[in-house]
Amino acid sequence: MVPGNEIINSKELNEIKKIFTKSDGVLFAHGFDKRRGKIFRVREFEKKISKSFGSKYVQCVSSGTAAIKIALKSLGVKPGDEVITQSFNFIATIEAIIDCGAKPIITGINNDLNMPVEDLSKLITKKTKAIILVHMLGYSAEIDKIQKFCKQKKIPLIEDNCEAVGATFKGKQLGTLSDIGIFSFDFGKTITTGEGGCLLTNNKKKFLYFKRYHDHGHKLLKGIPRGIDNADMPGFNYRMTELQAAVGISQIQKLNFILSESKKRFLAMENILKDKVYLRKIYKRSKPNYDTLIFKVDNYKKRKKIVKYLNNVGIGTKNLPDAIKWHFAFFWKHAIANDQIKNTLASKKILEKFIAVPILLKKSIKHYEKISLDLLKLI
Repeated sequence: MVPGNEIINSKELNEIKKIFTKSDGVLFAHGFDKRRGKIFRVREFEKKISKSFGSKYVQCVSSGTAAIKIALKSLGVKPGDEVITQSFNFIATIEAIIDCGAKPIITGINNDLNMPVEDLSKLITKKTKAIILVHMLGYSAEIDKIQKFCKQKKIPLIEDNCEAVGATFKGKQLGTLSDIGIFSFDFGKTITTGEGGCLLTNNKKKFLYFKRYHDHGHKLLKGIPRGIDNADMPGFNYRMTELQAAVGISQIQKLNFILSESKKRFLAMENILKDKVYLRKIYKRSKPNYDTLIFKVDNYKKRKKIVKYLNNVGIGTKNLPDAIKWHFAFFWKHAIANDQIKNTLASKKILEKFIAVPILLKKSIKHYEKISLDLLKLI
């Protein structure tokens, strides 16, 4: 996930400058009202996210990882509970579960690298407190099937949409189709604030929990100075800064451009490769954010040659296989119980055959066409 950081320019700088020219350099998202005037960068960024993605409530926080933990805390996840998520993932999801004292329960993946709804009924127990579905590498998982399953079983569903910002299902933004959605804005994501993330929900009660927990448990009562505000709960500090939000305000205005230009490069590759190789399927009625094109090569020697070629031409691979150790639960023996590692063995056989090609805006459409033609010679 690279495009957002590729197009950082004077527009982000101008949004940052407003903090110093219009709010006396206030870098904190709360208080300092006399100094800051009416400039609240974090609150403005939240409003723009809400409008762009169609979520009633948005809470910006310090990272996507923090957002997942806050979501779990809001659902009452505690030591002894279990949270189900998938083997093809980023380790942050597992870390957030563990940090709540709960046990990660791992599903396999299907041939399209998504969470199989069939696995869920086998893994649910009386201890299951939530399910975290992850839309990996820009593609929608089978959100409708899993959403239906969760409603039937009355289990809260969290969408970890950190890697698919801008992707949709039936015209609705991924991250808004569950109880709680999670975005990441780290430096490698579709839009970036350097570090940062947010939670999305249409539930006011959950939103108030996010708002208070991420800020040391402050009740945030109107008209009450922070120094004498009451505590609502034991919280933590997961606040986003005004500097981060200023960058985000500029980046979110570039999102449609990022999606459009990424799609052109994605389709350039797809049109050349589609009849010659198995491409990861786009789930019915969904649109990816065209961040990554993923294809399958069964032959190990051919895969090795392809990966070497992609590295030589300055494209490289993304997660499959370059950073697989951080994106696949088989390698997380330091964090996951042995019985759950066993659940990853079938996934390992699937993932080892796939190659993920990042879509970079600084590489031209013609460059991707040439790469695709070269790949045909290696496949």
